[in-house]
Amino acid sequence: MRRPKENPPWDRFCFLHFPLRGRELLETTCRLANTLKRYGVHRGDRVAIYMPVSPLAVAAMLACARIGAVHTVVFAGFSAESLAGRIKDAKCKVVITFNQGLRGGRVVELKKIVDQAVKHCPTVQHVLVAHRTDSKVHMGDLDVPLEQEMAKEDPVCAPESMGSEDMLFMLYTSGSTGMPKGIVHTQAGYLLYAALTHKLVFDHQPGDIFGCVADIGWITGHSYVVYGPLCNGATSVLFESTPVYPNAGRYWETVERLKINQFYGAPTAIRLLLKYGDAWVKKYDRSSLRSLGSVGEPINYEAWEWLHRVVGDSRCTLVDTWWQTETGGICIAPRPSEEGAEILPGMAMRPFFGIIPVLMDEKGSAIEGSNVSGALCISQAWPGMARTIYGNHQRFVDAYFKAYPGYYFTGDGAYRTEGGYYQITGRMDDVINISGHRLGTAEIEDAMADHPAVPESAVIGYPHDIKGEAAFAFIVLKDSAGDSDMVVQEIKSMVATKIAKYAVPEEILVVRRLPKTRSGKVMRRLLRKIVTGEVHDLGDTSTLEDPSIIMEILRAYQKCKDKQAATK
Repeated sequence: MRRPKENPPWDRFCFLHFPLRGRELLETTCRLANTLKRYGVHRGDRVAIYMPVSPLAVAAMLACARIGAVHTVVFAGFSAESLAGRIKDAKCKVVITFNQGLRGGRVVELKKIVDQAVKHCPTVQHVLVAHRTDSKVHMGDLDVPLEQEMAKEDPVCAPESMGSEDMLFMLYTSGSTGMPKGIVHTQAGYLLYAALTHKLVFDHQPGDIFGCVADIGWITGHSYVVYGPLCNGATSVLFESTPVYPNAGRYWETVERLKINQFYGAPTAIRLLLKYGDAWVKKYDRSSLRSLGSVGEPINYEAWEWLHRVVGDSRCTLVDTWWQTETGGICIAPRPSEEGAEILPGMAMRPFFGIIPVLMDEKGSAIEGSNVSGALCISQAWPGMARTIYGNHQRFVDAYFKAYPGYYFTGDGAYRTEGGYYQITGRMDDVINISGHRLGTAEIEDAMADHPAVPESAVIGYPHDIKGEAAFAFIVLKDSAGDSDMVVQEIKSMVATKIAKYAVPEEILVVRRLPKTRSGKVMRRLLRKIVTGEVHDLGDTSTLEDPSIIMEILRAYQKCKDKQAATK
């Protein structure tokens, strides 16, 4: 597993069962870069990459960077309509894809999706098609067999000389208006920030094997699968599968086989695996692990404790990291810090170097002192921050700098403790005003998550005739939960005890699962529309992992309503 000394200090990627070494990666990148140039891609052109996690997908990103083209990676699970919208907004010249993708035992027809998308994208001149499987696909006038063309190219390609503020990539993220935003990151600042946070937050040492299980279609994959680890000469793991395929031991089998030192994943996945119990974890040797990390959303206490105690054997450093697509890299995390400094469960805690958090009140004034909550802002620029929204700089200004002039507004709320640490309390638009009491939905979810039978929950606010707003909770129960009605009553008591009686959800609905995006985030706006009767206008649901879940929850909700009506 160790790199031979003669290899250049780039990286290699452990993908499934075989490694790609630094020299191979460089040569693959150069061949792909030369192929792009031959097919008319120049400095500043945009290239869409619609590929699952794979060495060739990473080489495609690096090939674009090498010739000064701008890549926009689209998660290889988005619909043709979503893909087309991103290609058109970015005015992409070329699309790179696979014939098919494999995910969780399923085949994804990537080429067919691209074919549908490019019908509506007049800027696309070529589609470069690689092969993940042996299946043949239709090749049209725009299509180019990528591996065959790469084989004709020289394995050397001189890198383009770029300015520090030139575009490196753009990545689309959902906007409150429903129109995706093309977030722009630039060359030097982003790369510096990704590399520095990777090295210091996770205590990465030479020779370590870094296992970030995120998809490259999201910012976590960009910063902590590709750019950060590569810049630090790390060995980076590419994880193509899902946490439970072929079984719930997949993460931990990978840790044992590849001897991973740092493991970085999402709380959603941890909560899912928690339902399967400890046996799947303990089946595998995890002694190589030194650091664990969570990313994507605040991690609840039960999941944090399980990850630390069971997965990390209570000996690994666990960092709950807070950051965003727009920030480029980790902004608040327990590490780096003084050696032996305390780490509090479920809390991001300490700002990274150069990050100055400020809590703001509703009047736009900074809140001083400790034991206070407010809107989380950052008061000065940092290298990794996004520079604009592609094609719409005014939207960028309005979204992030208008609410609190002179500050970057994160959109999140936070609590500053007595010790000066920061705890993320959730999105500011996930705040409920119950009888004049402002309450973050994440706070209620955390209280409910302490019940041993509740691995997952989602709380939304909805209009109430008397209280103004009330809380509605959707919960998933473990198979061993027993009497669900009793669990619901216990949850209500817990929320009343942990927060206050006014915080107890007006309704608690037991469901089999929650509506999640392919990156694992719960789509609370869909739950809100179900409760408020707006199911005729659900908006964009293309990011849902499984769209059938909407009808599943609707049936459960209607059954609950019918039962309530029958008892009146």
